[in-house]
Amino acid sequence: MAEKNYYDILGVTKEASEQDIKKAYRKLVRKYHPDVSDLPNADEKIAEINNAYETLKDKEKRAEYDAMLANPFAGQGGFGGGRSTGGQGGFNWEDLKGQFGEGQAFGDGGFRFDDIFSAFGGGRGAGHQGGASFEQKGQDQHAEISVSLSSVYTGDEYSIKLNVPVRQANGQVSHEQKTLKIKIPKGITEGKQIRLSGQGAAGIGGGANGDLFLKVSISHPSNIRLEGADVYQTVNITPWEAALGEKINVSTPAGTLGVTIPKNSKSGSHLRIKGKGIPAKTAGDLYLTLHIVNPTVNTEAQAEAFRTLQSTFHDVQIER
Repeated sequence: MAEKNYYDILGVTKEASEQDIKKAYRKLVRKYHPDVSDLPNADEKIAEINNAYETLKDKEKRAEYDAMLANPFAGQGGFGGGRSTGGQGGFNWEDLKGQFGEGQAFGDGGFRFDDIFSAFGGGRGAGHQGGASFEQKGQDQHAEISVSLSSVYTGDEYSIKLNVPVRQANGQVSHEQKTLKIKIPKGITEGKQIRLSGQGAAGIGGGANGDLFLKVSISHPSNIRLEGADVYQTVNITPWEAALGEKINVSTPAGTLGVTIPKNSKSGSHLRIKGKGIPAKTAGDLYLTLHIVNPTVNTEAQAEAFRTLQSTFHDVQIER
């Protein structure tokens, strides 16, 4: 066996549960994925992690792998059905078989080399006649998609173009451009991911393609900010609307809403409209942040109106 086995690579013990293995894998992917890691060997590292996970997450593959770890004749060939390393210090099944003869038994009722091979699926590694080839799922790919806030409220369909890796018959990887139609789920929030099955990197040895994960970024006007499913929108109002309290129409992501401004409202105060935020599984709320805008004085009549206002409220004390 290699110095580090699959359990070592994932940083778990041989007694680890399926949940422990999945948790360890996700943590390592977040750390070493080439999209986020600065390590020069990030591609090799993530391939090693994926290879370990693909074996340990599958009950049958894991059982075979555990049996191989416990078998003193497994040598240094790695997982894949008793493959000969052929390298320095490697253990070669064919050399050992040559010393005892094909199908030689030890003792009465005997130990047979054929039994060793059959214990690991009857194969002698990829490339051996009659052996089972090694399959590996392609790597998952990660990208980001920007969608409008209105699309999140109603659900929408987007088309994106991707350069998709395709493994040729000779093992080489080429890229081809593919256009995919993406369904944006109604109510999805910032940072959530859309999974496209089989749209990741090509598999090896006939293995399935990886998946493509699209992280959602929501574009919106500058007077709006998002906090989960809650939407905060700044709304401009006049001084008299704030002072007298009036009903106004406001254009929001949830549509045009009639809103009553409370009397003597202050700038920065919030009006909460329940359930009018992003329509997620639990709908968010819409918060209208009031911003009082003073009109520009352009004429003498307008200036006189402000002098009258000043005279009327001459006894008002403001903390500065």
